[in-house]
Amino acid sequence: MLDRNSIVRQNLIRLIEQNALPRPALPMTTVDAGLNHGQLVDLFETQVMSRHLDLESRRMQKQGQSFYTIGSAGHEGNAACAAALRPDDMAFLHYRSGAFAIQRAKQYPGSTPLFDMLLSFAASAEDPISGGRHKVLGSKKMFIPPQTSTIASHLPKAMGTAHSIALSRKLGTESVIPKDGIVYCSFGDASANHSTALGAINAACWAAYQSVPMPMLFVCEDNGIGISTPTPQGWIHANFANRAALEYRYCDGLNLLDTFNTVSQAANWVRKHRKPLFLHMRTVRLLGHAGSDSEFAYRNLHAIESTEAQDPLLHSAAILMEQGVLSGDEIIALYNEVEQRVQRISKEAASRPRLVNKEQVLASVIPPKRQLPALNPVAEDKRAALFAHEKHNLGKPQHLAKLINWALMDLMAQHQEIVLCGEDVGKKGGVYNVTAKLCEKFGVPRVINTLLDEQSILGMAIGMAHNGLLPIPEIQFLAYVHNAEDQIRGEAATLSFFSNGQYTNPMVIRIAGLAYQKGFGGHFHNDNSFTLFRDIPGLILACPSNGADAVAMLRECVRLAKEEQRLVVFLEPIALYMKKDLHEEGDNLWSFEYLPPAQNQPIALGEPGRYGDGKDLCIISYGNGYYLSRQAERILQQKGIHCTVLDLRWLVPLNEKAIVEHALGFDKVLIVDECRKSGSVSEALVTLLHEADQASQQQRMITRLCAEDSFIPLGNASYQVLPGTEQIVELAQSMVQHNSKKNNNIRGVG
Repeated sequence: MLDRNSIVRQNLIRLIEQNALPRPALPMTTVDAGLNHGQLVDLFETQVMSRHLDLESRRMQKQGQSFYTIGSAGHEGNAACAAALRPDDMAFLHYRSGAFAIQRAKQYPGSTPLFDMLLSFAASAEDPISGGRHKVLGSKKMFIPPQTSTIASHLPKAMGTAHSIALSRKLGTESVIPKDGIVYCSFGDASANHSTALGAINAACWAAYQSVPMPMLFVCEDNGIGISTPTPQGWIHANFANRAALEYRYCDGLNLLDTFNTVSQAANWVRKHRKPLFLHMRTVRLLGHAGSDSEFAYRNLHAIESTEAQDPLLHSAAILMEQGVLSGDEIIALYNEVEQRVQRISKEAASRPRLVNKEQVLASVIPPKRQLPALNPVAEDKRAALFAHEKHNLGKPQHLAKLINWALMDLMAQHQEIVLCGEDVGKKGGVYNVTAKLCEKFGVPRVINTLLDEQSILGMAIGMAHNGLLPIPEIQFLAYVHNAEDQIRGEAATLSFFSNGQYTNPMVIRIAGLAYQKGFGGHFHNDNSFTLFRDIPGLILACPSNGADAVAMLRECVRLAKEEQRLVVFLEPIALYMKKDLHEEGDNLWSFEYLPPAQNQPIALGEPGRYGDGKDLCIISYGNGYYLSRQAERILQQKGIHCTVLDLRWLVPLNEKAIVEHALGFDKVLIVDECRKSGSVSEALVTLLHEADQASQQQRMITRLCAEDSFIPLGNASYQVLPGTEQIVELAQSMVQHNSKKNNNIRGVG
């Protein structure tokens, strides 16, 4: 008995021989569509190539040579979409856009799309886009950033890229995309329901409604089903046909002529008007969701056969024959020749080398460094004008929020490509005035007030980075990042890995967070968990505890993003923003002078801070915990206990070597972690020190003081679940008084 793969494969030949092809629903000629006969044959060949790649991938999987079988069968009409666009229009593709990728490759002489895609199927290290790390559709030279098994997470960054085109031109920065380019983004009907899709489309419309250029072509390839869940008939049209500031068009994706004609007109409209257009494209899904998907579990045979009867290859063959372009025998000959070619190339691709060790796999987690020319310093007169409103404060010590503001001022003056974006960052200056005056000094194009949608904020930043800008998005509170963490984890952080370092997402994400706020509490504004960032390969997490460090670290973060193309999160402790004093009111010990760029004292990635030289106890902390530990250090000194306090500063990745070296010579280590006992960085620190002790056969006491595994309540109740200065003092005293000559003792205190 034949399986569905074999049946679909044979249907074209069988129905041509039986003269039973479907009749074209639209009376359109090649001339009407704007195609000649040669172009139509070329598009059909692309469709056939995509189909045989899908069939071959399933055969390869059965032989253990292929590992990913979500294919494009039924969506091959998107070949006409590629033909209707310019090859330098950046395309963010749905995972069923194999035919689009092939047709785009044909526009680049010397390309070998069949071999390249089969290398990807086989997870070969020679795969030109991912280097064997995933089956992805992508190419640097062809303006296709790689996508893996996306749902809709690529839409926000596509929107951001579209926004960046006019923005980069306005700023005079070097742009990847031509000034009259557009951005193409395809997705499925089921994906259109995802919050990321809805947010991105809404953001594009929100911008366009205010006459902000947004040359965005959204293409919804509607096959009527999401894995096993049918899309209600008419749902896509009802949702998107009458949206504010969104042009709507429809085409029959089973008809190459209608698709090419409609997409050509749509692309021209977007290119001319610089506004978003939603193209609703009819498709079908053949061969199930993937190779492992048994459609018979949720669809009956009649429904499956009815869908197979609408195969776009059958419709294309009917058009070719009706218009006298090819005979039935010529179509069959082309179909068989492509199949033989795919099978022949498949054998070669399956024999090519694969990744064989962890070093090869990890090679692209961290992006490659760039060699950039040295920056010219900002002229003194321009800098003086920039800081004119602060001339009476510049020589005085300042708190954290003010110093970050000044650092951003200098950085934006030095780097024309820096763009800030986030909620309320404009004229208001942010919730805590950290971005005050930046909009006034640098203008709305570089300081963008966004809508209240973290997915769109981060997506905009990712998209801007795609076009040569250096984004500094702000997430208003740490808790809010959870609404959009996949934009960091699944999109920005994975881009270098899945493109073998060809694509990167350099940016610095500023986030106000952590606990100890007074008068503005609740778990949304007092979030003491950044665990998600510790689980993202390649990401850097910086957390300054004071203004002087914040200035140097923020400058280093921008350098890391610009020169090393790194994805950086800059976590700013809210409770320390306005803190001026350390021990007593008016001591001004937590206020620091601002060093201009010419006098910068760099703090390198991973370099910890160290205070004191006491040998009784080493306290390791960061952020608010470091501030509290410094308070405790003086109290302990007055009690005759002499401590050294280590400020980690950089929380991801931990500089394990430096931490171990700083802890050498101490037989007692107290880790003060303001985050929750479970999932906090203290767990990694205890493990690190314990393993170092085992290697050196050292015996020492390691104790951690953490927050409780609780959300942060309002008011003074919050201090019941957070570490405090008194707790640090009491625990330190008990440790010093304890007889540590016994076995290595690791303790945890909540």
